[in-house]
Amino acid sequence: MADLRKTIEEKAKYHFDYMVQTRRYLHKNPEISFKEFETTDYIIHELKKLGIETHRPLETGCVGVIEGGKTSDRVIALRADIDALEMEEEGEAKIQFISERPGAAHCCGHDAHTANLLGAAHILTEMQDEIEGKILLIFQPAEESLPGGGRLLSESGFLQEYGVQAIYGLHTNPTHKPGTIATKPGPLMARPDEFEITIKGTGGHAASPHLTVDPIVLLGQVITQFQTIISRSVDPTDPAVVTIGRVRAGSTYNVIPAKAELIGTVRTFSQENAYLIRDRMEAILKGVAEGSGGGYEFEFNEGYPAVVNNAELTDRIIKTARTYLGDDGVIELKKPIMAGEDFAFYQQHFPGAFFFLGSGSEEADSQWSWHHPRYNVDEKCMLTGSALMAGLVLGE
Repeated sequence: MADLRKTIEEKAKYHFDYMVQTRRYLHKNPEISFKEFETTDYIIHELKKLGIETHRPLETGCVGVIEGGKTSDRVIALRADIDALEMEEEGEAKIQFISERPGAAHCCGHDAHTANLLGAAHILTEMQDEIEGKILLIFQPAEESLPGGGRLLSESGFLQEYGVQAIYGLHTNPTHKPGTIATKPGPLMARPDEFEITIKGTGGHAASPHLTVDPIVLLGQVITQFQTIISRSVDPTDPAVVTIGRVRAGSTYNVIPAKAELIGTVRTFSQENAYLIRDRMEAILKGVAEGSGGGYEFEFNEGYPAVVNNAELTDRIIKTARTYLGDDGVIELKKPIMAGEDFAFYQQHFPGAFFFLGSGSEEADSQWSWHHPRYNVDEKCMLTGSALMAGLVLGE
């Protein structure tokens, strides 16, 4: 095992410059969800250079298949997401490779995920004779947008045709330093549902509020009452969040508008709690709006399921990581986090486990949170990520 680890680590170091160059190219040329056409072509080109068989089950994204040198019915999948966020980017640390495409930016680390898996592909093809069975390299589109590329791919039947037995995924994490990983068995990431609300009133002159139904006043009551749902309707031992992400109403100083709008997210770990919160939200809306002579529209859009890690595969991640990183390099989380991930859809069909790859450092200015315009990764994280991805399928 020590010889195998040493070989993998040496190969990760050898291919590090390639991973950095790849990550920076992707960072400069981001494409948002379901529009990753050039990114897909680039990945396919890189896989074909390695002699890897490639497939395109969806319009964007692709899957590479490595046939191992040891005959076996074993089929393991490794997944990376490839899409960028629909936002503008900032950050002096990234100035040499900052996004060149307005309205698109890799401010969540998917560029590093893709480069990391391509690095693992180099390691695995060079050690192909040591692989048992098949390895599927999933470069998945649209993690950031519903219905989620993970859902579309896992429901396409493509992975089932190959008989996938286990799937692993990772995500860069700015709260942990390079050379570390973090994970836990069971619930790891929340179910992220979204809602859209329009509160309807009767507009008029600001000097005559008695002749109107002011939707801004109703909106304020709704927001305040929404914050009681978690504290008074949800079991306090169950993690849950209701967050308003945007409020929009009015146009000028002296006009009471006819409507007010708000959107936001609900984070839970069960469908039961998600529906409980949804129903309480609508009851509050109905009471506030109709009680004041107004009306409302309410849409609750169900998002990804919660990420729930398979215990056996999580144990394998932890043991493999300890072999490569030592005990100090493995953070066993005590609590899940409230962010969501469409990796959860794979786990509805196959045993799967997900882990966080430490990527935060002052040196790289990479301690900003996910989706912040200054989000960055310390590229040294790919030394860890590529080696672990390869080690997870080569070390059994």
